[in-house]
Amino acid sequence: MWAFTVVWLVVLSFPAFAAQGENDPLFASVIERAQALAAQAYTPPNFQLPQPLADIGYDSYRDIRFLPARSLWHGECLFEVQFFHPGFLYREPVHINVVEDGEVRTFAFDKAMFDYGKTDLKDKLPADLGFAGFRIHYPLNRPDYKDEVVVFLGASYFRAVGRGQVYGISARGLAIDTALPQGEEFPAFREFWLVRPASDATSMTVYALLDSKSVTGAYRFRISPDTETAIEVSTTLFARADIQRLGIAPLTSMFFFGENQIHTADDYRPEVHDSDGLLVHTGADEWIWRPFSNPKELRVSSLLDENPRGFGLLQRDRDFNHYLDLEAHFERRPSFWIEPRGDQWGKGVVQLIEIPLEEEIHDNVVAFWVSDQPLKAGESHVFAYQLRASLASSLNTERLGFVRGTRTGWSAVPGMKEKPPRSLRRFIVDFTNADLTMLSSVQPVKAELAVSSGEVSELTAQKLPGSTDWRASFRLAPDGAKPIDLRLFLTLYNKRLTETWNYVWSPNEIE
Repeated sequence: MWAFTVVWLVVLSFPAFAAQGENDPLFASVIERAQALAAQAYTPPNFQLPQPLADIGYDSYRDIRFLPARSLWHGECLFEVQFFHPGFLYREPVHINVVEDGEVRTFAFDKAMFDYGKTDLKDKLPADLGFAGFRIHYPLNRPDYKDEVVVFLGASYFRAVGRGQVYGISARGLAIDTALPQGEEFPAFREFWLVRPASDATSMTVYALLDSKSVTGAYRFRISPDTETAIEVSTTLFARADIQRLGIAPLTSMFFFGENQIHTADDYRPEVHDSDGLLVHTGADEWIWRPFSNPKELRVSSLLDENPRGFGLLQRDRDFNHYLDLEAHFERRPSFWIEPRGDQWGKGVVQLIEIPLEEEIHDNVVAFWVSDQPLKAGESHVFAYQLRASLASSLNTERLGFVRGTRTGWSAVPGMKEKPPRSLRRFIVDFTNADLTMLSSVQPVKAELAVSSGEVSELTAQKLPGSTDWRASFRLAPDGAKPIDLRLFLTLYNKRLTETWNYVWSPNEIE
């Protein structure tokens, strides 16, 4: 059956596509490469790591270090590029091209670029291994040192940091069939073009060719390191096969436990997460905040929208005392914010996937845009967006209050002889910022709450003592075991004061 399908893949035809590359000949060339590749049967990489590298562990792999003096453009401009050695999880090399003065040349692997540390690998490896990926350096935090600001490593993954930030959340070029029964497909960047910037340039351009069983793509990344490092992403995709769930601008992060849920981890730290919620700015100009949880079962949520103005995974909590981790520095992990460019996004959903997590070394949160027009074999799709790496707790500029904290617990009154079931929950949602700071506690602020099921009681909105923050509080009794979708915001005289707090709570989370 599969062989029959491959035959049809060979004869697919695509519309001519030059729009994104009209004023960029190199991008136009990469688009043509992707289009031609999509008309051929998929050929999986057949590279085999040499045995000394095939079984290498994490510690030994980290012992292999690129020599900074061998960096691309070392001492010649603000940007320099260092490269990753194949091995450990990174088993397939990528092809690296360098573009200088309009000329394209291959950047060849050389073992002399690496310090192999305590390992004896150097003499056992072939000379033409290739690179696993690369990282871009720039004088981000001080002029005499070039920090690592962007890294491309593994499948279509890339990460970025701005000033004062440390790596945490990741982005991807594309997500295919994430959390579907047939299993996820992981497209990979197979080839890159690194364009040499001018000596004093503060932006750098990278092109990439993506390939997988179902799709090919041409990508352009315009990278501008700053307090909020910005990456302008443009891509054209070509489908080899029908794609059931195409995730555009995917973001991947980790949420182990936080203030909003019961956790049983034997851990001195109060919270452990790279991101603590999803923020969506809808096409209808509503701001929605969805705090994360570490569910017991896979959870997929979809927020319907048309031409979204933005979405992202945020790390809102910036207080070190809420983490107490001197190594991970979760309070400095960046938020990633996606702003669509153009009007081609149309109708669809911002999809959030939360996966049960038992150890913080894995990512368990994924979010992306899914169009309501599936990408079919022989079709193409263009999209563009800006990604920003930010430390901001809120990205709305409309003076709306935003959620500072979400807490929940058993709603039993101390001393009661007959305790209510543990499924009777008390929810606390604290809002901060903007016009809320000017409101006296006597103002008739109201909490507007909608729930998909269950019974709500004791809904209140109160100003916190000695603070400018406001708190919404309520009790919730579930209707059986059904998960409950909750939406809440604060108003004054029917005027909205805050973003919308959106939460999904499932009674099965209670032991």
